[in-house]
Amino acid sequence: MARYTGPKSKISRKFNEPIFGDSKALQKKAYPPGQHGRGRRKKQSEYAIQLAEKQKAKYTYGVLERQFANIFDKASRKSGITGEILLQLLESRLDNTVYRLGIAPTRRGARQLVSHKHITVNGEVVNIPSYTLRPNDVVGVREKSKSLQAITDSLANRKGFSWLEWDSTDMNGKFMNAPMREEIPENIKEQLIVELYSK
Repeated sequence: MARYTGPKSKISRKFNEPIFGDSKALQKKAYPPGQHGRGRRKKQSEYAIQLAEKQKAKYTYGVLERQFANIFDKASRKSGITGEILLQLLESRLDNTVYRLGIAPTRRGARQLVSHKHITVNGEVVNIPSYTLRPNDVVGVREKSKSLQAITDSLANRKGFSWLEWDSTDMNGKFMNAPMREEIPENIKEQLIVELYSK
């Protein structure tokens, strides 16, 4: 897959946000990467700002261009606020939900757990990271994988989210419903993405 495998700190510095989790490079070098990173930032055009916001969302959720365009197309066909529906669809992805439940420390780690068949949905093994969850779907850890150190270490530091219900004894979580915009902690200006695609 054509996934981004370059330096994570470079992307974090580009957007001046910890996109792949806490970054020491962001604290040490609070300026963009590259030869002219320390120079004065020139005024960005409206298009450049909108494009940067789309790229930030793509890197945050680990989605490729074509996938992202398809998700946006699906969001635009649904009734409601397109930007909010777009984020709800991204949050409903299986890899993202595994990360939100605390089963994996990062979205990349969650994607790997799903691909390697460690995750079940309603008792069935699902190895498609982009699988879209529906309300009341139960996401769990496969019986054989419950003792994996990567999973147990991550669960020790898990945070709770209002749209997810976690059962620590069975090591599974219920996807109650797609979250409202104010519940999603990501710093993404989805309206700029909508404006970019509507050109």
